[in-house]
Amino acid sequence: MPSKVLSATIVGLDAQLVEVEMDVSQGLRSFTIVGLGDRAIEESKERIESAIKSSKLLSPGQRTFKILVNLAPADLKKEGSLYDLPIALAFLIASKQTSFNPEHRLFLGELSLDGKLRPIKGALSFALLAKKQGIKEIILPKQNANEASLIKEVKVIGVESLAQAVGYLENRIKIEAFAPSQDSGLASLEGVVDISWIKGQEYAKRALEITAAGAHNLFFSGPPGGGKSLLAKALPSILPSLNFQEALEVTRIYSVAGLLKENQTMVNQRPFRAPHHIASEASLLGGGTPLRPGEITLAHRGVLFLDEFPEFHRDVLESLRQPIEEGKVTISRSKGTLTFPSRFMLIGASNPCPCGFLNSPEKPCICSPSQVSMYKRKLSGPLMDRIDIFIELPAVKYEKLADTSSSENLSAPMKAKIEKVRQIQKERFINDGILVNSEMQIPQIKKYCGHDAKSQELLKKYVDSGKLSARGYHRILKVARTIADLAGAQNIQHEHIAEALMYRLKD
Repeated sequence: MPSKVLSATIVGLDAQLVEVEMDVSQGLRSFTIVGLGDRAIEESKERIESAIKSSKLLSPGQRTFKILVNLAPADLKKEGSLYDLPIALAFLIASKQTSFNPEHRLFLGELSLDGKLRPIKGALSFALLAKKQGIKEIILPKQNANEASLIKEVKVIGVESLAQAVGYLENRIKIEAFAPSQDSGLASLEGVVDISWIKGQEYAKRALEITAAGAHNLFFSGPPGGGKSLLAKALPSILPSLNFQEALEVTRIYSVAGLLKENQTMVNQRPFRAPHHIASEASLLGGGTPLRPGEITLAHRGVLFLDEFPEFHRDVLESLRQPIEEGKVTISRSKGTLTFPSRFMLIGASNPCPCGFLNSPEKPCICSPSQVSMYKRKLSGPLMDRIDIFIELPAVKYEKLADTSSSENLSAPMKAKIEKVRQIQKERFINDGILVNSEMQIPQIKKYCGHDAKSQELLKKYVDSGKLSARGYHRILKVARTIADLAGAQNIQHEHIAEALMYRLKD
């Protein structure tokens, strides 16, 4: 008699239900798995036979069993080793070696040859699927139980081996459902860069504060050694921690990508991703076979830092335009289309020319005009129009570098201030489905970014002269709204617009 247990597969970031159907009959020994499985699933036959035998049960190789496994739906591509446990349990039911009710239970796990269970990727996505489908219980490796238990509506059972799973299902062993650990995330940022490390550059630090408060995009330009990279790396130290819903979004991404650290249940610090300039378009946006999230998705709700900005391939930079605007990226391939979230802060850093000393009063530039032109050509108008704040950093003087008068932690008070501003924005947009000023669309801009006649005249001057595009106009208002929030002002004032314009206008 055929048996059936429930499992799941990952499609993009979401899990999809998979039925593991098993038919066992007497006949010429065979073990066939159908249903568009990959090489890891095909090789699971040997792991399952050894694991069942090691668990003191009758394995498929010990008798003339004719075994057929169907992973349904058959037209959905499946990959990975997480089907080992459900296939093994389906065989034990079909061969009448165990008896339990598999309904309303989801099974996941890779088996080792001695019957122990190894951890899997995407446990949080599977728990979310169980909640959505009304599945009451999920049984998976013990190492993944804390992560899955973040979804409180689902009973999570972590098991260490196939034998323990069978004992629990037969009610011979009692296993308590997992509750999420109190210390479910990272306690602190590793290798944190404090704002106090950066000497001078007060203008840039103010821009960094505005960027963090409203989740805006920022671009640094200046000679080598001016502090561009250090400023970008200091940004995470002043960003507020993720709230629970944001943390679930980021944790799900990192779980599917296999980037959660050992014993880490939840990501509660905002991501900081800094890919090298040789990164391909697929690595930045996502892609591969099967489709996997790229750097812009791994930076979701955090920071994407592109150092040596013009050194990236032009097509890679241009591909960022849609994700920056929409907060998501849609990847279409012949085998399917997936949409990944990509709501990140873009921080770019660039030298003014290949040698880095264009217009420097101390050191002459050795680049030819054609080299400078070619270098700047990679920074296309449409892409740069999506940047909110532009900062030109001068070289730091010796007096600033040698100054030891202010060595105390400056990030902590700045972070506390930004957390208050973020809370103001959260309350403002409670009915709009967004969290920060940078996410405002035109209806929200009209509603929350009203300004006086003097400010309107100032903006009219720059828009009509062609120095501000329509997109630039709206981005000015978003930045001005953030500046007003930092100042504790209910309404946008003329000085807020003027400061936002100062950061926006560039040569």
